[in-house]
Amino acid sequence: MAHARPPVGIVVLNWNNAADTLVCLSSVFRLEYANTSVVVVDNGSIDESVSRISAAYPELKILRMPDNLGYAEGNNAGTRYLLEQGADYVLLLNNDTVVEPGMLAELVEFAGTHPTAGLIGPAVLCVDPPDRLFSLGGFIDWQAGNTWHRGMFRPATDFLQLRQPEQVDFIAGCGVLVSKALTGAAGLLASDYFLNFEDTEWAARALRRGFESWLVPSAVMRHKVSATLGQDSPINTYYFTRNALRFFWRNSPARRRWLTVGRVAIRTLRTIAAWSVKPAYRDEAYRLRRMANILALRDFFLNRSGRMSREVAALCSSET
Repeated sequence: MAHARPPVGIVVLNWNNAADTLVCLSSVFRLEYANTSVVVVDNGSIDESVSRISAAYPELKILRMPDNLGYAEGNNAGTRYLLEQGADYVLLLNNDTVVEPGMLAELVEFAGTHPTAGLIGPAVLCVDPPDRLFSLGGFIDWQAGNTWHRGMFRPATDFLQLRQPEQVDFIAGCGVLVSKALTGAAGLLASDYFLNFEDTEWAARALRRGFESWLVPSAVMRHKVSATLGQDSPINTYYFTRNALRFFWRNSPARRRWLTVGRVAIRTLRTIAAWSVKPAYRDEAYRLRRMANILALRDFFLNRSGRMSREVAALCSSET
């Protein structure tokens, strides 16, 4: 007699991007896993996202947030709802992802045999070009103050030898299965990051509570990299820099915290200098990203967190 599959809740976070969300949902509803509940969290969209998604899926549960609460708190709202509905696991998906039909079954099967695996992720390939990787697990260099996704933008054929599940430092937040047990022990995503590094923080916090992060390469999904904000946008640059500093300050071993954060700050200052003096970087796009880095450094040292201020948003905008 086959064992019943545990209930899994799926959160898809939308912000002014119904087109990608509908593609994502289409793949979600083709998953070869029967025991699921799906919720879309609309993060304060000001376009026609909610009406378009509702028209396509009239029975779908949509949680409407009054404002853009950021990646972390938007996903937290969906996670809380699904756990209250009885989910044993919650799958967080960026709306610019497409999942393979067998992905969820592979992740849940592994989770069932590894109770200390609190965060479990698939192999993530790019949507375009389709033969490139986005992440085969995330890693942290605590001494240098660096994080990276293994294989990012490398040919997928370079990693065909990776077959077995493997413990990693963190799982990309674009697609991660989270156990109910982990949320009880380590809590949810840290909302003070707003965007970027909250997935890395979650994994570090989980490990301190006895829960590991695992990559399951037989599970596969695809990701449109930074479709909402743009990978190299000034806004993304601001959050990435500020939150990298915040992450290493909060999570580095106390004996080398200042050294690690100093290395991140110095690396950022060198980037600012290069973007200021080298002719190749003397255009509007780099001017805005340079300003974003300067403001990120300032706001970290002023202990500012959460959503960027209106002043920062204006200075990072091409309208200035």
